[in-house]
Amino acid sequence: MSIGIVACGALATHIAEIAAEHNLDIVIYPLPPLLHNRPEKIASEVDALLLEVKEKHSQCAVAYADCGTYGALDTVIERHNVKRLGGNHCYDIFAGRSEIEAIMAENAGTYFLTDFLVKSFHRSVIIELGLDKYPHLRDDYFKNYSRVMWLAQRPTAELEQAARDAASEIALPLEIRAVGLTGLTRQVLELISH
Repeated sequence: MSIGIVACGALATHIAEIAAEHNLDIVIYPLPPLLHNRPEKIASEVDALLLEVKEKHSQCAVAYADCGTYGALDTVIERHNVKRLGGNHCYDIFAGRSEIEAIMAENAGTYFLTDFLVKSFHRSVIIELGLDKYPHLRDDYFKNYSRVMWLAQRPTAELEQAARDAASEIALPLEIRAVGLTGLTRQVLELISH
């Protein structure tokens, strides 16, 4: 039987690429990426989806980091006896926890972007924060940030321009760090190992 992976929608496409590349027999069950704007709902959504799909697979796993649940997701993980991705957030997964800690030690005012956030920035950030209607709130929301760092998984010229546009929308300079999919690939392979 295949392995069921309840995944953050922001990671689902990358996980599908990894599955194809490594010929993995997995079924991905993505949850809406906008749950990150309401992290208190992530654990209950993961719990409900695991209950729904668990019997369809020989094994299940969860492709989320803690993602702001402050341990609530780990309670669900323990109850279902499954594994999840490591780290506090996907930035740890993509760049590595020690790298993120070093970046934050260098400049705690770093606002991170992933490929998904670059592609969906207007919807995920501008509209969700109401900045499309109340642009004057931008400085209130982002006053403690001093830069944007795009952790690029699959950088292209189009994504780079979108990252520059996103940084410009919040009036911050952009730095780009190519991180690839190595960290996510390693963690996905660990998730499905017995």
